[in-house]
Amino acid sequence: MTVALAAFMEVLDTSIANVALPHIAGNLGASFNEGTWVLTSYLVANAIVLPLGGWASNLMGRKNFFLLCITIFTIASFLCGIAPSLPILLLCRVLQGAGGGGLQPMAQAIMADSFEEHKRGQAFALYGLVAVLAPSIGPSLGGWITDSYSWRWIFYINIPVGILAYFLVTRLVDDPPWIKPDKKHLYNMDYMGLAFLTLAMGGLQVMLDKGEENDWFASNFIRTFLVLFVVGIVGLIVWELRKKDPLINLRIFKYKNFAICCFLMMLVGGVLNASTVLQPQFLQQLLGYTATNAGKALTAGGFSLVVVMPFAGWATGKFAARNIAAIGFCFFAFSFWFTTTQLSLDMSFGNASLLRVIQLAPIPFCFIPITTAAYVGIPKEQSNQVAGLINFVRNIGGSIFIAVTGAIVTNRSLHHEALLQNHMSNLNIPYAQHTADLGAALAQSFGKANSSPMATGSIYGQLQQQAAMLGYQDVYKMLFWMSIGMIFFAFLLNKNRPGAGAGGGAMH
Repeated sequence: MTVALAAFMEVLDTSIANVALPHIAGNLGASFNEGTWVLTSYLVANAIVLPLGGWASNLMGRKNFFLLCITIFTIASFLCGIAPSLPILLLCRVLQGAGGGGLQPMAQAIMADSFEEHKRGQAFALYGLVAVLAPSIGPSLGGWITDSYSWRWIFYINIPVGILAYFLVTRLVDDPPWIKPDKKHLYNMDYMGLAFLTLAMGGLQVMLDKGEENDWFASNFIRTFLVLFVVGIVGLIVWELRKKDPLINLRIFKYKNFAICCFLMMLVGGVLNASTVLQPQFLQQLLGYTATNAGKALTAGGFSLVVVMPFAGWATGKFAARNIAAIGFCFFAFSFWFTTTQLSLDMSFGNASLLRVIQLAPIPFCFIPITTAAYVGIPKEQSNQVAGLINFVRNIGGSIFIAVTGAIVTNRSLHHEALLQNHMSNLNIPYAQHTADLGAALAQSFGKANSSPMATGSIYGQLQQQAAMLGYQDVYKMLFWMSIGMIFFAFLLNKNRPGAGAGGGAMH
């Protein structure tokens, strides 16, 4: 619970600021587009630090690195809260993202090494609750704090949590005997690997966050960052595979289970984050919800995890991880199919909450067994690397899916709008009759001369809403088919012995 508390604080911060962006931009005299750099700057720094846990633990010890990350994150949260201008806030968010980048993987690695192998499923259930519940309640909490107090308090609330986490870690957490800090790692630092990683992650995050705003690859700005990403990722892979003591040990991808788990975790992270953004966006844009009410509609799904997560942890200790994961993906597929059937412009708050419950319920049955299976056959000395990479791909999956699903909603909405416009013709009898009836009603208040264009404009507004709703349905259909494919990938995992945790199963 101690390390989960620190991880919860960091994961919460990745989503809590989303709904406050308009308030932050307005208060600091910036445009909304400039305000989005508050998210981008954090994600770039976070993505760069996530895989560095193994190197940092060898340098200063895992406990000391964990405490350092808590300290940096807490101090940076205070600085973000008092930031007088956008440039200073962005600088503080980079510092906060760097501190937060070490909290998730170190929390997971500490859990992996602190529990006997047959109990790791239950330990990861607690960590999974952190990783999934925090993004679910983040928008609701952020909206309430922003509407009731000030956006600055979304950063200030980290301070008491950070102080408590620091105190508990110093008292309750110790390094395992095989972690032996050595300052020589500072001088043997893989600086070229770090440079390639920074180039790749900076290029990817800026490209994803700013792609739709700049018309994707039609923009020289986006193409430039695409080139930076490709150069960085290719250089990183070639360099790290050739280096004797690499910053990121890519050689552990030779373990089949770990490689497949990374791919599946990237998809799980993508689906979780995309659905967390899609639903409140749908509720706010098409149903007129406030940020607070849209966040509340997600809350029931988060609380349902409290019930489901321990059961999934118990099941992982009783049944093969790949079977549990396959069942989870089956539930995923059903949840997205059900969403496409229920999504409508007259959907009630209760139905919106129900959809979120159904979407989140399968997450534990995917997250826990995949996390557990990732350690199958991996030497315990590599647990820091495993934790860093599995969290790294989950976050990258989230960034990719948020950008891609957002672009698909826009493109499919325009597609459906063009199709529906074909029916806006006086040759279409229902359309002509509806326009005439609406015009007659409007003429009583606005005059006959204005009634016809107003009626046409009103119907066109309804058409745009209908087209946008169909665009959202198309995205959920895509997630449905992707979930079907994930079922088959789950069965590529080695069948570990139930209850054996990370020790069961074949090595390759």
